[in-house]
Amino acid sequence: MYYQRLIEKEIELKLRTSGAVVVAGPKFCGKTTTCMLYQKSFVKLNTKQAIDMARMNPKAVLEGEIPRLIDEWQKAPDVWNQVKDDLDFDYQFGKYILTGSSTPADKTEVHHSGAGRIAPVKMRPMSLWESKESKGTVSLSDLFNGGKGFSWDMNTDFTLDDVAFLMCRGGWPISVQAPEDIAIEITKNYYNGLFVFEDCGNERFRNKKPEVLKMIMRSYARHISTEAAISTIVADVRQSNERSMDPKTFDDYMEALKDLYVIEDLPAWNPNIRSKTSIRSTPTRHFTDTSIACRALGIGPEDLKRDLESFGLFFEDFAVRDLSVYANAIGGIVTHYRDNAGLECDAVLHLEDGRWGAIEIKLGGEDLVEAGARSLKALRNKIVEKSDEKSPDFLMVLTAVGGACQRKDGVYVVPINLLKP
Repeated sequence: MYYQRLIEKEIELKLRTSGAVVVAGPKFCGKTTTCMLYQKSFVKLNTKQAIDMARMNPKAVLEGEIPRLIDEWQKAPDVWNQVKDDLDFDYQFGKYILTGSSTPADKTEVHHSGAGRIAPVKMRPMSLWESKESKGTVSLSDLFNGGKGFSWDMNTDFTLDDVAFLMCRGGWPISVQAPEDIAIEITKNYYNGLFVFEDCGNERFRNKKPEVLKMIMRSYARHISTEAAISTIVADVRQSNERSMDPKTFDDYMEALKDLYVIEDLPAWNPNIRSKTSIRSTPTRHFTDTSIACRALGIGPEDLKRDLESFGLFFEDFAVRDLSVYANAIGGIVTHYRDNAGLECDAVLHLEDGRWGAIEIKLGGEDLVEAGARSLKALRNKIVEKSDEKSPDFLMVLTAVGGACQRKDGVYVVPINLLKP
């Protein structure tokens, strides 16, 4: 069964406006399955024979009816150069689709950026709307247009048990479609498979020790949804594992994790505020999917529920995943805000036309919602009074559970299982 993906519209647009599209993202997020919708011929570089042949004669990989899908192109990096050269000679829109779950083993083999010819598309794991686990009664697009379609919803049939399960299971299509009693076990298998590099054609990954990658992942997970400095995470690795690690080694391993699209930090928003306020530029530490962080620490739904403070941080990561997917679908980006006065905002959603909305992420409950609303209003007032930015189009407290409503002060309260783009 195929679940429709929000990224489809972007892929379709890029195919109409670019010679080639490269769809990148973590393993098993659904890249190949989605891209197969658009191909008229394809080749998968998923066997040693196919990879060896592609490396010996990369130009032959391009032969076939267009759009031509080349799956895991990075295993034969010269394919990229051949695509560029072919488009220079015979440019047609929507000629090639490339997919990749890591960057090339040797980036020096890619001789150009592909600008003007190869359009990049980033694919993430499934959001709750895509996995049909969000009712979608609250639309971000509608909130940007005045919230005229906003409707109240008591949402009584969604609990913290449900949220904890969804966070540990993740948005991997193979897990989403599995029965609940084995879905998390399937995600465990996926996580363990991330670090099997014995037969990997990428020498940079083969040289990485799986136990060191897992150490770094555990430390990263312990600092999830925080602005922890890299030096703090390195120190945590040393202390927790009684292991020496110099910054250069750490950076090398971190690059590998980013090349695998496992980690996705949230950048800081830096509005031009006319005051002595210093805006912090440190990103918040996030994963492509919260289930990876859960597996890194070996925790399950019951563990999350026993520690509500940690649950809140993991839920923030979970919410950022969905917000990032939804923002991309409506032509926006997500950042976070924090200044030296202690004012912060978990997620700020910006559209290309300058409109923006501010979102605080909370587990739920009257006290947490009130604190979130208070922080949002303080941010709005500071931005309006002391910067050139326009007023936010909406303020929202995004919760794990509870109902959807608009408070008397105008702040929306929306549970994550009611949200859609």
